Amino acid sequence: MNKIALPLAILALLISIATFFFLKSSSDLVYVDVNKLLDGYKRTKVVKAEFDEKAKVLKANVDSLLTDWQKELKDYEKERSGLSKKELDLKQQVLASKQQQINNYQQAVQRQLQEEDKKVTQTVINDINDFVKEYGKKHNYKVIFGATGNGTIMYGEEGADLTEEVLGLLNAEFEGK
Repeated sequence: MNKIALPLAILALLISIATFFFLKSSSDLVYVDVNKLLDGYKRTKVVKAEFDEKAKVLKANVDSLLTDWQKELKDYEKERSGLSKKELDLKQQVLASKQQQINNYQQAVQRQLQEEDKKVTQTVINDINDFVKEYGKKHNYKVIFGATGNGTIMYGEEGADLTEEVLGLLNAEFEGK
């Protein structure tokens, strides 16, 4: 009986050690730096360039309207002395109305750009979140924290930082699409 007990004890010890290391490695706390992922993700740059181009066109439209209005205002200033009281009042109303329309359009453009920026940023964030979720499942991580630089993770060992690995794979997947 003692001959069987020793090998069983050794086997139990080996299984305990293996289980300890397996559980320890699968429960390591890891994180990614969300800001680095957003900045380094190639899709972010593509989406931002598209957004910037759209914003440039909309802002050019506003600038064009403002330039036209300023020209009308200068013309009004030049011809003002030759106009009757009624013509002055009418011209001032027209200029004030155009200015209000331009202001309203400018505010609408700003709201549109803010909403569009939020939408495209959220799309990129969703891509990153989906990728990290699949990455975590594939590598058997129980939790992957997201560090944002505002105190969510105050310290992490370099070995626990998956940012560069995830970023490389994320960009490879994006470029493969």
